[in-house]
Amino acid sequence: MKKLTTKILNDVIQPRPHNSYKGTFGKVLLIAGSANFGGAAIMAATAAVYTGAGLVSVATSVDNFASLHARLPEAMVLDLNNFKPLLELLTSVNVIAIGPGLEVTTNNAQLLTAIIEKVSQQQCLIIDASAITLLAQYQIDLQHCQAQVILTPHQIEWQRLSGLTPQQQTTTNNYQYLQQIAAPQTALILKGAPSHIYFNNEAEIYENTLGTPAMATGGMGDTLTGMIAGFAAQFSNWHDAVLAAVFLHSYGAELLAKDNYVVLPTMIDQYLPQWMNQFAHAKDSSVNH
Repeated sequence: MKKLTTKILNDVIQPRPHNSYKGTFGKVLLIAGSANFGGAAIMAATAAVYTGAGLVSVATSVDNFASLHARLPEAMVLDLNNFKPLLELLTSVNVIAIGPGLEVTTNNAQLLTAIIEKVSQQQCLIIDASAITLLAQYQIDLQHCQAQVILTPHQIEWQRLSGLTPQQQTTTNNYQYLQQIAAPQTALILKGAPSHIYFNNEAEIYENTLGTPAMATGGMGDTLTGMIAGFAAQFSNWHDAVLAAVFLHSYGAELLAKDNYVVLPTMIDQYLPQWMNQFAHAKDSSVNH
């Protein structure tokens, strides 16, 4: 078991090149937020923008357009329920993240299936929240997906997919089941206290050494999904980008928990550019936790 430290942040987060532009830092398509769950789309999209993704598009219910534009004018929107333009956009982005605030419906299962079939080797597909339930309930095949896949369940979502109860979710069982259901280029972030990260093509398992009970509030997972999307879009080593996003999520929450009884996801968002800038320019141990 390899324990994550701030070294992963120093290794991954680098100063931005002087000759860069928005296309340099990747394009994210976030598919999130059915009509009753617009907040999930806003929180995930905000995290993707604030971690530095160059362009972020959000496929969400039209009911969420006004609130999303009001909270996050940097993001573009399209109709979650109009599959044709959504699937056309799919081919032009680097990262697709699906699941936060989605309803578990046949239509969304069909959309997830189409995305899994359409994504390419050059893309990253993050499957989170309700999309994991869709995988389980509709028995959607992941084994032939060409993209780099990142699964981000909590223990109960993982139980739905794997059949493993929380007590059975040992590192050995989790790794064996991941190998059974997914292609080699798949990562599993099993959220918990602590969270563990598995890579299907690597025997090493990583443990997130940080976290705080102050994080136990709705939307925290949506923010993590957006952060992973933002990191995967702009940093070329997707393996290390995943680890860094997970660690920074908890690192920031611990900093905020020193002065706050509860750390809200939106509180983390506001400080992401500042924290990332510190690590991008730190060549010593001055920012180490």
